[in-house]
Amino acid sequence: MKKLIVAGVLAMGFLSSSAQNKIGYISTDELISVMPEAEKADAQLKEYQTALAEQGQDHMKNLSAKDSAFVKDSLKLTPSMRDIKRKELIELYQKVQNFQNEAQEMYQAEAQRKIAPIRDKAMAAIKDVAKENGYSYVLDVNAVIVAPPGDDLLPLVKKKLNIKDAPAAAPVKR
Repeated sequence: MKKLIVAGVLAMGFLSSSAQNKIGYISTDELISVMPEAEKADAQLKEYQTALAEQGQDHMKNLSAKDSAFVKDSLKLTPSMRDIKRKELIELYQKVQNFQNEAQEMYQAEAQRKIAPIRDKAMAAIKDVAKENGYSYVLDVNAVIVAPPGDDLLPLVKKKLNIKDAPAAAPVKR
C-alpha cells in the first residue's frame, strides 16, 4: 500500500511538472536567412566561389594550351620525348581534377567558417528568448516530424535580434 501511495505521489508530481513545461518551435534556417549577417556572408561566399571558379578555369586553359601544343608538336618529337610530354599532360590533368575536389572542400570550409558565428548568435538569441519567456523546450521545426502543440518563437527571436519583417508586396492591379 505504501508503495502505491509513493507511486501515486510521484506520478502526480510528474504530471504537474510536465503540465508546466512550455514548448516552443522555431525554424533556425528561416531565422538565419533573415539575419543581416547572413546576407553579407552569402555575398562573400559567392565572391569566394567565383574566385575559385576563375582559378579552376585558369588551370583548364593551361591544360588545354599544353594539350594543343602537344598534339601540334607530337610528330616532331622523339618517342621518348613524346612519352615525357604525355606523362606531364597526365599529371597536369590530375592536378586539375584534384583542384576541383580541393576547391569544393575549400568552399565548404569557408562556408562553415562564415556561418558558424551567425548560427551561434541565432542559437544564443533562441536560448535567451526561451529563458525570458519560460520555455522548457524549443524544437527546430525542420527536425521534428510529430510533436505536441507549441508556440512559434520566430517572431520573438526576430524582435530580440531587432530584425524587421519585410513589408508585404503590394497587390498587383489588373
